[in-house]
Amino acid sequence: MTVVFLEEAKLELLDTISHYEGAHRGLGERFRTETARCILWVADHPELYRLRPGGYRRINLRIFPYYIPYITRGTFLWILAVAHGSKEPEYWIRRRTGLHG
Repeated sequence: MTVVFLEEAKLELLDTISHYEGAHRGLGERFRTETARCILWVADHPELYRLRPGGYRRINLRIFPYYIPYITRGTFLWILAVAHGSKEPEYWIRRRTGLHG
């Protein structure tokens, strides 16, 4: 699968890496590594996670309190957000409309 980040999701990832790196040196890189590991896993197993009522799937990070919602369209895996688990639920849900691939 070809992984595509929505611009908002990419910015969330970079902001979170920066936040963690500012809190403790090396923690941002640890967040980046865990996120990349999860995305690679999902790219190889996109149907493994249950389809949710909003028409998306998600994977929870193991160490950090974040999750990555995604959808698949053809051979594309669209990353919709890098979302904190306690933020407003599904604040990013409108991002899934209009995706193609």
